[in-house]
Amino acid sequence: MNTQLLLSLISGICISGVAGYLGTLMLSKKMSVIAGPLAHLALPGAAIAIIFGLSLFVGVFPFVLLGTILIWALERKTRLPMENLTAIMFAFGVGTALLILPIDKADAALIGSINTISPIETAVVILISLSVIYMTNKMYSKMMLTNIHEDLARSSGINIDLYNFLYLLNIGLVVSMGVYLVGGLITAALIAIPAAIAKNISSDLKSYKIWATISGAGATIIGIFLNYFYNFPTGPLIVVTGACLFLITVSFKILKHE
Repeated sequence: MNTQLLLSLISGICISGVAGYLGTLMLSKKMSVIAGPLAHLALPGAAIAIIFGLSLFVGVFPFVLLGTILIWALERKTRLPMENLTAIMFAFGVGTALLILPIDKADAALIGSINTISPIETAVVILISLSVIYMTNKMYSKMMLTNIHEDLARSSGINIDLYNFLYLLNIGLVVSMGVYLVGGLITAALIAIPAAIAKNISSDLKSYKIWATISGAGATIIGIFLNYFYNFPTGPLIVVTGACLFLITVSFKILKHE
């Protein structure tokens, strides 16, 4: 196994695994669709990185994290639905990207560039993934209670504004890494599909989180190896593989209940 393939596998497993884990919380909060607009907000940053020959990380992270903070602040001030605010960010991100993104160099921004990830970028991915896993695990039960009954969560002493901010921050970090893996167009699939697969086959919360992590990582491993042998774009392969796994679990679920 060559070094570049190993780096792609390590970083890809970290990104998709943590995306699947976070996706279990997002699915319960019905917020999986928010990852899409945030990923599109990364496109202007990706365009700037491509224009100046920088790493995608350098361009994407500031845009997504700034957008995440802005959505959180606007949601508190305006009380508009978060879905509405992310749609506005989506429009801004796509519109700006269309103005400045060089079409002949758009592949990395649109479908990912995990096959060219460097050792330093892989180390950053590992550190961020571990941080997101740790933060998500620490706030998981509190966010679940908030999802079920916000007033009860407040009466229990939970600082909902703070936890919503940390929650959105984690989404922003995962989306930023996801752009590197599958591009800005289909990043939401990294979060939504593994959680949906796990929901079909899990029997309790613990297995739900484990299966979401495993299915996300599994789809990425299959996608990267298919790219290695057949040279199709890695990002779309990962998403299509995940979608096929989801359909398989749906079939098993139907057969089980017949």
